[in-house]
Amino acid sequence: MRRPALTEAAPPDSGAGPQDELHGELAPRVAVCITAVVIGGFFFIGLTYLLRARPSGVGLAVCGVLMLALLALQMFHSFPFAAPRLVPHRRKTLAAQALITYVPFPIFEEAWLGVPGFLAGSTLLVLRSATGWACFATVIGTVGLLNYTVGYGTAELAYNMVATGLTGLVVYGLSRLTDLVRQVQAARAELARLAIVQERLRFARDLHDLLGYSLSTITLKCELTHRLVRIHPERAETEITEILRTARQALADVRSVASSYLNMSLSREVSAAESLLCAVGIQTEVRMEVDLPAGPVDTVLATVLREGITNMLRHSKAQHCMIAAEKGKGRVRVAVANDGVGAETATLSTGGVGTGGSGLHNLTARVAALGGALTAGSRDDGWFELTAEVPA
Repeated sequence: MRRPALTEAAPPDSGAGPQDELHGELAPRVAVCITAVVIGGFFFIGLTYLLRARPSGVGLAVCGVLMLALLALQMFHSFPFAAPRLVPHRRKTLAAQALITYVPFPIFEEAWLGVPGFLAGSTLLVLRSATGWACFATVIGTVGLLNYTVGYGTAELAYNMVATGLTGLVVYGLSRLTDLVRQVQAARAELARLAIVQERLRFARDLHDLLGYSLSTITLKCELTHRLVRIHPERAETEITEILRTARQALADVRSVASSYLNMSLSREVSAAESLLCAVGIQTEVRMEVDLPAGPVDTVLATVLREGITNMLRHSKAQHCMIAAEKGKGRVRVAVANDGVGAETATLSTGGVGTGGSGLHNLTARVAALGGALTAGSRDDGWFELTAEVPA
């Protein structure tokens, strides 16, 4: 069964290479710069209204200060992340922008007609609801009223109202797009982090499932060989050969996990488990009634068998063991039972993880991923049984 490698686990555009990472870091900055330049350009257009009105030196200075204040407020409304402490007070800053927009108008009149468009955009950015759009329409309406008071004709009145609306929509659209670019980049970074975490968990789970069984086998056979080396040298030599074979298999398993290829066979694991249990003196009954093709089901059930044998050897004093694999009603069932119930037993299912160790938790996740169920616990006859049932 093919499992995604670490470099494959992340999305294709999640920043796998240096150029992608650089692009990911620059994208929000470029969006902010473009939006800031456009806003600055619109403010320059507003200044042209002032220059065309030819105010006095003092009036021009006051207009310049007010325009800078409006520019600062607009930049904050467009880029709230630049001043996070002020975000809870955005409605107050919007009110301040409205005051600077309307209060100077009786003094500067038509020279101030280029300002309301920014207030229209800010209402949409700050309120972002039906109230925002209502305020947006109100700003457009007040622009028409202000144009009428200064004596503009119908054509100029309509032009200024449309220009105000377009200015507000452009400011709002660019500001929202900039925010969306930042959110997308943050989401991509989080997805890449989660992919790495998931891959680490997969690697740890596979190592536990594979090496737990192999190392337990090597430990038991080494103890057995130590006892046999003087009284049965021939059998001890045979056991050493088995130890070497198991060690080589463990090494191959580690390499398979590192390269993200893990393909196990239930029938092969049943044969290995029977040989191991017989070697340590546990009477074993095997009922193998299925012949599964290579694939996820075969691998997961083989892993269940390994974990069941490993837990039995570690946590029980079993004298008898029963291994059964059967198929019926479109489902495959594997059960491992023994008569040496240990202290560390639990009842598990896909509906909730009990108090079992990490191995049983890992198996629960694997079996659940195939739409199956894993249970582990003591039977009425006192035997401990681990059962996995998955769709065939």
